[in-house]
Amino acid sequence: MALALAGLIGFAAGASWMKWQMASVQITGGNATQPSSDEAQREHREKFFSGDPERDVRGGQELKPRW
Repeated sequence: MALALAGLIGFAAGASWMKWQMASVQITGGNATQPSSDEAQREHREKFFSGDPERDVRGGQELKPRW
């Protein structure tokens, strides 16, 4: 009986959390953080993946185990 009650409470909590998440997506428009045009998306990708141009990473670094 207690297990069934705990399952019902967990299901209700999960359903209410999902409803709250869906409501917040509808309020913000769903994709408010993503750029809309192709040019803006390209600039966003370049900025995110560009890294530090001053850092030389061609040689790499030897991997050493920590044990």
